[in-house]
Amino acid sequence: MNKKRIPTDGEPVPWKSPFAALKNVELPPTPPRDKTERPAMASSSQAKNRGRVDIIRQTAHRGGKTVTVVTGFAGIGQEEKEQLAKEMQKACGVGGTVKEGRIEIQGDRRNDVARILTKAGFRPVFAGG
Repeated sequence: MNKKRIPTDGEPVPWKSPFAALKNVELPPTPPRDKTERPAMASSSQAKNRGRVDIIRQTAHRGGKTVTVVTGFAGIGQEEKEQLAKEMQKACGVGGTVKEGRIEIQGDRRNDVARILTKAGFRPVFAGG
C-alpha cells in the first residue's frame, strides 16, 4: 500500500482542480432582459381584491395553546386553502391544518399570516381579541 502523502514542510501541494477543464468553455450569450418585464407569479395572476378574511387568535379548547385561525374565505377551493396553509406554515416555521373551511396555524402568528394573505390578494382583518 503506497499512500500519497501531503508535504508538511511548506512545499506547495500538487493539486489538479476538477474544474480546470471548464476554464476555457465559452458560455452562450444571455438575451437582454426588459426592466419592465417581471416573472409571472401565481399571486399576481389572481384577482387583486379577493375579499375580506378574518384572522382570529384562539386559545379555547386547546389546552391553553394559542392558535391563529383564518376564516371567511369566499370563492376559493379546498386545494387553494391547503396551499395557502402550507405557505403560512413554511413562513412561520410552525404546524397547521385546514379544518371545516378555515386555516389554523399554531401559535400567535397573525402578522405573518396577514402578510401572506395580502400578498395572495385578500384583505385580512384582525377580528376578536
